[in-house]
Amino acid sequence: MKKPELLAPAGSFEKAKIAFMYGADAIYCGTSSLSLRTRAKMNDSDLVKTIEYAHKLGKRVHVAINIFAWDEAYEEVRKQAKLLSDLKVDGIIVADGGIVDVVKEIAPNIDIHISTQANTVSLHSAKFWYKNGAKRIILARELNKKQIEYMVKNKPKDLEIEMFAHGAICFGYSGRCFLSDFLACRSANLGDCAQSCRWAYNIYVEEKNNPGNLMPVEDDKNGTYIFSSKDLCLIKEIPEIIQMGVDSLKIEGRLKTQYYLATVINAYRTAIDDYCSNPEDYDYTKYLNEIEKVKTRSLTTFYFNDRNNKDFQEYEGKQYNPNYEYGAKIIQYNEEKSIIEIKNKLTIGDKLELIIPGKIETNSFTIDKLWDVETDEQLQSINPGKAGQLVKIKIPIKSENGWILRRKK
Repeated sequence: MKKPELLAPAGSFEKAKIAFMYGADAIYCGTSSLSLRTRAKMNDSDLVKTIEYAHKLGKRVHVAINIFAWDEAYEEVRKQAKLLSDLKVDGIIVADGGIVDVVKEIAPNIDIHISTQANTVSLHSAKFWYKNGAKRIILARELNKKQIEYMVKNKPKDLEIEMFAHGAICFGYSGRCFLSDFLACRSANLGDCAQSCRWAYNIYVEEKNNPGNLMPVEDDKNGTYIFSSKDLCLIKEIPEIIQMGVDSLKIEGRLKTQYYLATVINAYRTAIDDYCSNPEDYDYTKYLNEIEKVKTRSLTTFYFNDRNNKDFQEYEGKQYNPNYEYGAKIIQYNEEKSIIEIKNKLTIGDKLELIIPGKIETNSFTIDKLWDVETDEQLQSINPGKAGQLVKIKIPIKSENGWILRRKK
């Protein structure tokens, strides 16, 4: 049985290391100015480190140059394409036909991946891009499984198909939206989306028989989040997707935390491996239970199972998880006293769960002692006063540097 590539987001070099540690076959990344994520912490130097690190592990890196570029951006596009060619990156993700031409000219030996931003929704469109140099098509998220299966069965043999399996769904068609640009002067098509669709709105309708009289449309006392979508989650559909022969499964979230990446990547990694090794016993619930611990919105299959599905709008507007949060990251494991980087308040008696690569079973323990990292003085609790704050803790489970600890609230 052919395993699809598990492709994970990496908004920084550190996040790339977490993605590989928790089972990603490949990561996608890009600089803030060219890859539709202006807040991603990735510059040319970070790209070099990331690509070299991945190739030492035998892993792959796909770099996005998927903005819709104005003419004045092409000098930087050409420099980036030359750099990626020299680094022998595994793929360049592109949406704009002009940038496709630049990549073909400057980096002819690098695979071209057509971004989901290009909204490829048909076999005809996929063949067009293939004729123009594409090695891979990243499908629009608006497709259902019958449409995806048709494309996989009828595509050119050496054209690869990538699809999203998990993550945020954009209010705009294939992510192409002008709401942010209109309301906040921040263009989503240049990577600076303000996520205006996640905001709370007060909506009014005019009474039919009483022009000028506006009636409020409210979901609750906080207004309505009618533009805000639930998050895509296809963990239950992994068997169908693998049987289709899709080449790559993509997780969205370059701006997500290392904790989020560790949880979601680990869930999909083990789900894919478990199904391929023993398809008769595939039980999606244990992987979904893990994902539930890190989710900040409700989950949906979007259009995958039903092209007419309307159950993907999020009306609660919640942006937090009431039960679990990022606890800490292990910096230096030691059997007696490990050094961890804390992410939220930790107190004696708190329950922590260790996220172990390749395992879904909960490995939990209770904090019985905390020590100051410099003085070794015992502490009752500690707040993360600044990024990177360290503390010592006893972890009763054999661990490795870089593993993530989840705190149960």
